[in-house]
Amino acid sequence: MSSSRKGSVRIRGMHCATCVDAVRESIESLEGVEDVSVNLATEKATFRFDPDRTSMEDIANTVRSTGYDIARDESTLTIGGMHCATCALTIKESLEEVPGVKEAKVNFALGKATVDYDSTVASRSMLAAAVEKAGYNVLEIEGVMAERLARKAELNAVMRDLFIALAFVIPVASITMTYSFWSDIMTTEIRNYILLILAAPVQFYAGLRYYKGAYRAILNKRANMDTLVVLGTSSAFIYSLIVTLDPGLVSTPDVYFDTSAVIITLVLAGKYLELRSRGSTSEAIMKLMDLQPPTAVTIRDGAETQVSIDEIKEGDLVLVKPGERMPIDGMVQSGRSSVDESMVTGESIPQEKGEGAEVIGGTVNISGMLKVKATRVGRNTTLAQIVKLVEDAQSSKAPIERYADKIAGYFVPAVLIVAVSTFIFWYFVGSGIWDVGDALSFSLTTFVAVLVIACPCALGLATPTAIVVGTGRGAQLGVLIKDADALETAGKLTTLIFDKTGTLTVGEPKVVKLVLGDAHDERELLYHAGSAERGSEHVLSGAVIEAAREAGIVLDEPETSTVVPGEGVTSIVKGVTIHVGNRRMAARLMSAPPRLDQSITQMEDEGMTVMVCIAQGKMLGAIGVADTLKAGAEEVVRNLTDMGLKVVMLTGDNERTARAIAARAGIHEFRAQLLPKDKASAIRSYQEAGEIVAMVGDGINDAPALAQADIGIAIGSGTDIALESGNIVLVRDDLKGVSTAIRLSRRTFRKIRENLFWALIYNTASIPIAAGILYPFTDWLLSPMIAAGAMAFSSVSVVANASLLRRFRP
Repeated sequence: MSSSRKGSVRIRGMHCATCVDAVRESIESLEGVEDVSVNLATEKATFRFDPDRTSMEDIANTVRSTGYDIARDESTLTIGGMHCATCALTIKESLEEVPGVKEAKVNFALGKATVDYDSTVASRSMLAAAVEKAGYNVLEIEGVMAERLARKAELNAVMRDLFIALAFVIPVASITMTYSFWSDIMTTEIRNYILLILAAPVQFYAGLRYYKGAYRAILNKRANMDTLVVLGTSSAFIYSLIVTLDPGLVSTPDVYFDTSAVIITLVLAGKYLELRSRGSTSEAIMKLMDLQPPTAVTIRDGAETQVSIDEIKEGDLVLVKPGERMPIDGMVQSGRSSVDESMVTGESIPQEKGEGAEVIGGTVNISGMLKVKATRVGRNTTLAQIVKLVEDAQSSKAPIERYADKIAGYFVPAVLIVAVSTFIFWYFVGSGIWDVGDALSFSLTTFVAVLVIACPCALGLATPTAIVVGTGRGAQLGVLIKDADALETAGKLTTLIFDKTGTLTVGEPKVVKLVLGDAHDERELLYHAGSAERGSEHVLSGAVIEAAREAGIVLDEPETSTVVPGEGVTSIVKGVTIHVGNRRMAARLMSAPPRLDQSITQMEDEGMTVMVCIAQGKMLGAIGVADTLKAGAEEVVRNLTDMGLKVVMLTGDNERTARAIAARAGIHEFRAQLLPKDKASAIRSYQEAGEIVAMVGDGINDAPALAQADIGIAIGSGTDIALESGNIVLVRDDLKGVSTAIRLSRRTFRKIRENLFWALIYNTASIPIAAGILYPFTDWLLSPMIAAGAMAFSSVSVVANASLLRRFRP
């Protein structure tokens, strides 16, 4: 194996020598692999392999097929110097050439690369070196403030170059536009030399960044936006330089120094506005990151000590004063206060917190002092999980974005071909058919206009900027969209399926109706039933006891209690025998009065579980217990229906209960008596009928159904965000979040479509106009300076349009 290379992978899931043998044998079975060694202690396999016969991906797949997994690391690099989608593609390819790198995702809008790699083969320094080899720089920054400072420095650098360009371009434009008024005292030659002196700093100092970018592109055998700007402006500048130094070489003394200088200035102005707008697109995630305070007060050995947030460990006792933010997730040990959770969960009403209550890091303590025991710190806090989820989503690519990237990859070379073809046509053909004046000057104008009006930036920014703003706004509202795929699919949904228990309903039985028989009032009925039920551990007993307590009734402890299987409970309370049970128990003991019997039947038809209370030979009344709908469920279902979605309910409950709950919620289609696997099958049947399906569940019992659906929406996850199996996670246990998630996804995807449409239409329509297609009919030719302004505006407009998502209101 003369061309063999050494390789290694980290393996997860090995527990014994048998596992080691299984992994080794699986790798050895591949062609071109030898010297395989698997170490259980380090969980690592080393080997030599021939890359022409077997790839690292083949080896990884073989290990996975054996039942083990390849351990990989993820690193995020903040990158400076990217100007367009082609830059992002160049960096991606450069990173993926590093041995051990599985995948690199580069986000032009965020200026970040997320790399999935094997740390036994590659390192962060190797990744940084690959980026720098491609001609870009990695910003070694940590923390939100450092990143902001780095982005501000980049913005300031562009602003400095813009001001320098403006200082020279204003006199250049003034001389060019007013020359006819003072041509008597200044010859054309002198004018041209003055313009050369003024335009040179704009071209080669303010525009130096574009020359560097074009040089990097050449090294990487690519063409990008910098290539177009440099070719266009350099052509105008060099032509003008030749005319200035030797006017006799051409038929006209006109120069284009103003064109090259104004183009660079306008492109810089567009870049400055674009960077400012892009900074605002990630404002939501920055605000979330700012929520965690840098320090906290801990109580150790009875003394209060201010420490860095990084020094807090699980189990530490933290003191949080009124007005301060919770530094960690924890449980209140003492104190009582109201806590504002709006910035983390989207809940606008402050929540009361007392001993034993959970608090979330980043929320604001409003009124009282709290002592909180840390339960989650560092990267495990709810806030950190939210930030990580949003960052992952913003780094992901929607299917429609991959289409845009493919277009961008061919875009610049195509524009170069069109520009050269335009020059050749007008110089050799068009100038002989139409009166264009000086053929070289006319052809050069069209060549430059085509190069500078084309805008790959707008195409590259169209999708990621909308995703960044949309996912960030969602996080502020307590809606966590895990990836761009989910965002795109959620915008196309046709059917929304709810699980019943714990999703549409509260998930706990409550007393919802009391019907009196021989009891004087409801308090008498609840006293006898509640006291008797204290001797039972049945789930329905708790509902009766809780209803009595809410009514302020003091219950007595039963002297004896006997559970009657399949019927209910019989207790003796203060010498009185009380029976509480179902219709079967009631029928065995005595006949119910017709009116009460009719009420019991009606309650059962409404999906309630009915308990009859009998004491001293009298039927005191009937108690209806049911799992109640969550607040606002009917309104949410109505809103979803108004949005054109088919709403369906799935449940394991019986048909009668399911029908009653569905009717109350306003749902017309439901399926009952389903096991978890049956729910997944039900979803599959809708998908086979052509529906795009979202499943809303609690993320625990509904895991198979959530996985089967096109989109899984896990509701009410609270602090266990990282454990959720849904594509979209709702932090709060609020059904309104479902409609918010779908509306936000639709709005975001609409912005993506708008941006792509205008970017494509702009480039499709503007390039022919710049090439002079209208000249034979109108004698009008697009000025390269106007073309540059249009190009700059197209990028800014795409970012500005995406930024409108920040105004989204549920």
